[in-house]
Amino acid sequence: MKIKLPESYKLLIIIPLIITISSLGILLSHGLEESVDLKGGSIAELTLEKRMDQTELKTIIQEKLKIKDVNVVSMKGNEATVQMGSDIQVDEFTRALEGTAKVKSYRSVGPILGKEAMKQIYWAVGFAFLFMSITVLITFRNLIPSLAVIMVAASDIIIALGGMSLFKIPLSLASIGAILMLIGYSVDTDILLTTRLLKQRKGKITERAIGAIKTGLTMSGSAIASMSALYIVTVFIIPEAEVLSNIAAVLIIGLSADILTTWLMNLGILRWYLEAKS
Repeated sequence: MKIKLPESYKLLIIIPLIITISSLGILLSHGLEESVDLKGGSIAELTLEKRMDQTELKTIIQEKLKIKDVNVVSMKGNEATVQMGSDIQVDEFTRALEGTAKVKSYRSVGPILGKEAMKQIYWAVGFAFLFMSITVLITFRNLIPSLAVIMVAASDIIIALGGMSLFKIPLSLASIGAILMLIGYSVDTDILLTTRLLKQRKGKITERAIGAIKTGLTMSGSAIASMSALYIVTVFIIPEAEVLSNIAAVLIIGLSADILTTWLMNLGILRWYLEAKS
């Protein structure tokens, strides 16, 4: 595959910036939904009165109670366990399921993690980003390329969070883990690019950049393909594995964003910097 880099690359830097700003706007205006494990809710054990699968039961509850955060945790024969993000009264829940299921037990549950624990998780994400930034600065000892790597990683996270807000992917323990994974994926391709351009001396800037693009796109493409396969399997074949589908969705959004931020923004900044330096 022959890749040719455009001469007017500086304008391409604007594209990821526009997407990042738009994602930040979506995030600030719509916010993020919290999953049951973060905000608490209700758990019900049901005896089904007719045959149905997990998707049908979930849809019935969502339509009857006018709520979105419903998760069918398990279903064996005519027994099912349902978790809801809203604290619904048991009488209202029982009436909604008349003719569909009988309620064996119903209880309200608090969040798995309290507010203090969530603050610690946010601090952990912040420290992960901080130490990543320090590591990049120490590795390259050059302010502009290091800031470019940090800016790209920040953009990937913002775009992923904006995608979560847009597609109603709840903030959960799983999605927080996916964000941490995304930091690693993002820095991986950016360090590859920066190392090729700054450390290698053989060939022109564009030749070194093309070599990095081929390797980087192969890495990103493989990761996106594997996450897409996981998403398809969990959505259509194993719908009860909602945690895995959320992780896959967040990583697909973030890794797709990383292709734009790395190869349009970071590469553009590095070319601009190296050409000005020479």
